[in-house]
Amino acid sequence: MPQSKTTWIILALLLTALTLAACGGAQAPVSAAGVTAPAKLNLPVNVDAATVENVRNRADVVIIDVREDVEYAGGHIPGAVLIPLAQIPQRLAEIPQDKTVIAVCRSGNRSIQVTYFLQQQGFTNVHNMAGGMRAWSRAGYELEK
Repeated sequence: MPQSKTTWIILALLLTALTLAACGGAQAPVSAAGVTAPAKLNLPVNVDAATVENVRNRADVVIIDVREDVEYAGGHIPGAVLIPLAQIPQRLAEIPQDKTVIAVCRSGNRSIQVTYFLQQQGFTNVHNMAGGMRAWSRAGYELEK
């Protein structure tokens, strides 16, 4: 079946566009040391335990556990920083504004309060782990004691 020259040109342009789209996505920035920095996360306000598990070891992610000391001691996400809910206003300086912050508690109620409070304080990259440590434990993810 003969093809017109226009059809071949359109086909070639489409294939070129697809190839560029597949290979030419946005590149992660490279630091002065030549190490590629991780791509910036674009997360919703509420994230699930699976998302937290996937990003928790990134250098640009901080998990803030807003439960009480005894709850934290009973088991927490490895690497999570304990700042109980009542201490958040006094310890704002300890929470980085240049990283992705994920707040976690037992069920997600205290951590969503902290998320909204931090947003009111000017934090733009703060998130709540929906379902809290209950969801984390149900999923069978690692606990640190």
